[in-house]
Amino acid sequence: MGLYPYTPARGYNNVMPKINVYLPDDLADAVRDTGVPVSAICQRALEESVKRITAIRQSTAANLLPAEEDPIGQTRLFTARSVKAVQLGIDRANLASAANVGTGDLLAGIVAEGGNLALQILTTLEIDATTLPVPAAGTEPAAEPGGGEGMRFSKPAAAALDLAVIEAMTLGHNYVGCEHVLIGLAAEPEGVAGQVLRTAGADVKTVRRAVVAVLAGYRYLQAQAVPAAQTGALMTAVRQELRPLVERIERLESRLN
Repeated sequence: MGLYPYTPARGYNNVMPKINVYLPDDLADAVRDTGVPVSAICQRALEESVKRITAIRQSTAANLLPAEEDPIGQTRLFTARSVKAVQLGIDRANLASAANVGTGDLLAGIVAEGGNLALQILTTLEIDATTLPVPAAGTEPAAEPGGGEGMRFSKPAAAALDLAVIEAMTLGHNYVGCEHVLIGLAAEPEGVAGQVLRTAGADVKTVRRAVVAVLAGYRYLQAQAVPAAQTGALMTAVRQELRPLVERIERLESRLN
C-alpha cells in the first residue's frame, strides 16, 4: 500500500503534526497524479467524523429522553427506522424495569421494527431474526454494566451504537441505518446481542460483507428496473450476481491481514 502524509495545521507558526495515511497502491498513484489536496480533504473529513462520534457519545452517555423524544437525536444521522428500533429497545427495557438498555434490547428493537434492512441482511445469511435467543430484558442473562445512575444505555450498547456510526462512515454512508447498528452489535465483544449473533453465524465480517452485498443488490435491481418490493429477487441478486463482489472483498481483507 502507498503511504501518503497528512499534516493538519495546529498551534503557532503553522506547526503541523504529521499523520500517516495508508492507501491502496492504485489510489495512492491516482492521488499523486491528480494532485488532490490530501491535507485539506482529510482535515475536513476528520473534523466531520469527530463531530459525529462526539454527538453519538454524548447521546449514549446521557440519561435517556422520554419516549416521545428522539433518544439519539443529537447525531442527526440515524434514519427513521433505526431511531424507531432504538426506541423500541428502550421501551422493552422500561417495560421490564431493567437497570439499563442493553444490546439485547437494541437487537430486539431491530426485530420488532419489522421492516428494516438489517432483517433482510439476516435473511440473506439464512438466519431467522424472530428465532434468535435474545434473553428477556431485566433477566440475569441480559444484564450488562451500565453507564451511571438512571435509565441509560449499557456500556456495551453505547459502544455498539458508537461502532454503528463508525461503520457507516467507513462505508461512506451519510446516515446510520439498522444495518449499521447490526454491524455494531456483531462487532461489540461484551454484549449479549453480539454473542447471540456470532453463535447464529453472524460475526462482524460476515455481517459487513452482507451489508455491502445487499446494498449493491439494491443498486443492481434499480439498474434492472426491478421493483424493490420483490425481496426474493433481491436475495437472488445478492447470492448469484454479487458473488464476485464478496470474493473481491475477501481477497482485499486477506491482503490487509
